[in-house]
Amino acid sequence: MPHFSVKMEVPPSLLPPTLGPATPPDPFAQRNRTRTREKLGAAGAAIVGVLAKFKAILLFLPKVKLLVTAGTALVSVAAYSQIWGLPFAAGFVVLIFVHEMGHVIALRREGIKASAPMFIPFMGAVITARSLGDNALAEARVGLAGPILGSIGSAAVGVYGALTGSDMLQALAYVGFLINLFNLLPVVPLDGGRAMAAMAPWMWFLGFGAMVVLDFIAPNPILLVITVIAGYTLYRRWEQRRSPSAAQIAYYAVSPRNRAIVGSVYIGLIVALAIGMHLTYLHRSFS
Repeated sequence: MPHFSVKMEVPPSLLPPTLGPATPPDPFAQRNRTRTREKLGAAGAAIVGVLAKFKAILLFLPKVKLLVTAGTALVSVAAYSQIWGLPFAAGFVVLIFVHEMGHVIALRREGIKASAPMFIPFMGAVITARSLGDNALAEARVGLAGPILGSIGSAAVGVYGALTGSDMLQALAYVGFLINLFNLLPVVPLDGGRAMAAMAPWMWFLGFGAMVVLDFIAPNPILLVITVIAGYTLYRRWEQRRSPSAAQIAYYAVSPRNRAIVGSVYIGLIVALAIGMHLTYLHRSFS
């Protein structure tokens, strides 16, 4: 096989300066190079400044979330104070915060990142998370954690009110017990509906019926909004259960033992909250 030898000439313009002919330095070229270096240095400093500001923004984001929580809490206090006065309104918002933190703590125990509570006047508060857990049992734990911690908070207020003889604190504890009991209605998206996901999903229909009855007994726009959300959520979730996928079947697979535990906690909460309401009820006569 013949071999070919190829020789290529390199143009002088492409040679490195050390290989080219010696020429005297050009002062204008040096000046241009100095200006280029200065411009590059300024551009680099600008980029570093932008990155520093971006880092500062990232570090400030958690503080922004706290500011949102604090800001919405203050707005709620101002709204509720128009009805109950400032001290009671502030205490009520604190009890809502304690309830919501029960959900946040439970979500984090499940390995799910949850937002700080954001308050909505006359609607309570909301937290956001990518899910409520990997299965119905985890959903039940997250759902019941709110009323559990909320009940403890209300009980603490009630005990302190009894020790100090404060009717205001007793009334605050009563309302706290009532709110937590309402949240145990067995309908999604309320906490009781989350517990029913692990116990008996068919109870969602009973809870939705109770919501409809409440709408007629005590017409209220907030109840109506909750009822509409509950109806939509019930329809969507029951449609999924009618033709379940393998993932859906696995999601609702809860052992009898765990069903019994969730049921015991659920019923125990209802009894404890009813007792708490009885003990903190203040009779008032109007003449």
